[in-house]
Amino acid sequence: MSTFWSIWVSVIVLGTVFGCWWLLWATRKSQTTDTETDRTMGHSFDGIEEYDNPLPKWWFYLFVATCIFALGYLALYPGLGNFKGLLGWTSTNQWEAEVAAAEEKYGEIYAQFGDTAIPELAQNDDAMKIGQRLFANNCSVCHGTAARGQVGFPNLTDDDWLWGGQPDQILHSIAQGRNGNMPAKGVMPNMTNEQVDQVVNYVLSFSGREEDAEAAKAGAQVFAQACVACHGPEGKGMEAMGAPNLTDNVWLYGSTYEWIKETVMNGRQNQMPAQGGRLTDDQIQILAAYVYSLSN
Repeated sequence: MSTFWSIWVSVIVLGTVFGCWWLLWATRKSQTTDTETDRTMGHSFDGIEEYDNPLPKWWFYLFVATCIFALGYLALYPGLGNFKGLLGWTSTNQWEAEVAAAEEKYGEIYAQFGDTAIPELAQNDDAMKIGQRLFANNCSVCHGTAARGQVGFPNLTDDDWLWGGQPDQILHSIAQGRNGNMPAKGVMPNMTNEQVDQVVNYVLSFSGREEDAEAAKAGAQVFAQACVACHGPEGKGMEAMGAPNLTDNVWLYGSTYEWIKETVMNGRQNQMPAQGGRLTDDQIQILAAYVYSLSN
């Protein structure tokens, strides 16, 4: 935050607190007595009259205490522009302290499973209960609570894997993340609209769904030029590159002609964020075993 805006925020905050303080005292001073009177303000509605009586003392002093508390809070914690507060508190160091406390409390529980092989760990009910909670907290936003994915996010319960479904491959995906990139028009940026139609029909022909048999036949040559480098000559994909198998009728971004055409024309980019900096090695081991168990 710039110095100008820091000062601006500080003035507004302090002005509000002191303004409330002044209003309390000014109102209190204008009242002639601390006792109840029969003098009304001249307002009456439905038989109820408004009297000109002062606030009860306990109520007045409660307002004063609120203002004092606000000033004390602003002195100790951030709230006045760039001023960090006397305690140096931030949401980051608060989170780090809570994570450290949680690791100290639960670290031993995770550690007892950390050295167990993933296939064996996937058979451990206690470990899988922990893995399910780790998944719900860290993975379900993208893959769904049932791990069945959605458009752009893989289904983890089937046997179709972009980067491989072996234990070490799943572990790598979780710990280090993955970056998928489908370039627009493959490696043939000068692909015409007619050629796009041809290659889309050719891809659909892998699952017997082409709309134009002649276009699909011509699309084989376009596919060989633009797509084979990643998807292979038979369209079965390449796990080392995260290139999907196009012959199994399992689709990450939709399987209709329009969806596939959109993918060919504009490409796709996907990222699986690395969890290595957020979760401990033991937690990642348990989480990988849970993901492995979903399809095994």
